[in-house]
Amino acid sequence: MNPYLHFVSEYARFAKDGKAWPLGGFPRCPRPDVPADAPVALIFSPHPDDEVIIGGLALRLLREAKWNVINVAVTQGSNQARQAGRWEELQACCDCIGFGLVQTVPGGLEKVNVATRAKDPAHWAASVKVIADILAKHRPQAIFFPHDADWNSSHIGTHHLVLDALRSLPADFRTVAVETEFWGQMPSPNLMVEISATDLADLITALTFHVGEVRRNPYHLTLPAWMLDNVRRGGEVVGGQGGTAPDFTFATLYRLRRWNGHALEKVFEGGKALASGENPTGLFA
Repeated sequence: MNPYLHFVSEYARFAKDGKAWPLGGFPRCPRPDVPADAPVALIFSPHPDDEVIIGGLALRLLREAKWNVINVAVTQGSNQARQAGRWEELQACCDCIGFGLVQTVPGGLEKVNVATRAKDPAHWAASVKVIADILAKHRPQAIFFPHDADWNSSHIGTHHLVLDALRSLPADFRTVAVETEFWGQMPSPNLMVEISATDLADLITALTFHVGEVRRNPYHLTLPAWMLDNVRRGGEVVGGQGGTAPDFTFATLYRLRRWNGHALEKVFEGGKALASGENPTGLFA
């Protein structure tokens, strides 16, 4: 038998069979005891579900370094009839994976997009203040938020919202910015983070608690394929053109820079690959 036919057929079988597997209702994933004074990482999620889709590095910080990882629900989606339900699903997801959870405002922020930023400065300024207050309260050592070309209007809007909030803070505010991608690829990621099979399975398990969304579109089943492709792409765009890809199976790509109180600046030259078992805190020193 052609081994590649078997290879592809098994992918297809699991993708089909997975649509019948249960959604939500799983027990909590394992989590460490996090010290009260642990460093904080904030994930600014444009929508409920982004926190685990892009959360591979954040999960490693929680599990391997015992950081306090908190998801900030920037919006709860644009469908007002679903906002309460999406918040309940998000609470269950974060409880499963071990992330803390902060609500921006009841129902989530609205109109988080570049059109609002350009045409409704009063509304935008109020949203910026909400995010700035969260940053000032938690003083995170790292923040996760989408890059500026992540296609979806709320993802791009969240990028600008977080940067405008940073600009509004005192100049002594410092953090490491970890830009994420999902809908649109970054042209210049500089970090590829290996995600173990166990961590990926737990991220997918938590993602299934977003029952209303994955029932509509079972994108939880495509997450492994996306992370496989990240290794292919990351081997070149992070590791360098023509370079040898690291021996990873799954990975997530990021762009890591430092907020110096005024602007984003490079933390290191070139690109880095963080293998499983390698201490992730070295990225934030």
